[in-house]
Amino acid sequence: MLFPLAQSALRLSARSIQRIAARQSHYKYEPDFHDKYGNLVLAGGSLFCVGVWAYVVTQAGVEWNLSPVGRVTPKEWREK
Repeated sequence: MLFPLAQSALRLSARSIQRIAARQSHYKYEPDFHDKYGNLVLAGGSLFCVGVWAYVVTQAGVEWNLSPVGRVTPKEWREK
């Protein structure tokens, strides 16, 4: 009983694949925006990001506090 059902399902899917293939063979592929400019936009965004971070690291005057050595001084001891 299951075998004829599986056969008809395979036949049905084979027909739909043939239809899709026939439809796509008549379709002319045209590149969209992402095909034309995708890599250029990605490269431009990457360069912009690197440029902004390079400015922040070198010019913005941020004190990064990488090491506390020489900056931390002990407080005076007070007895009660």
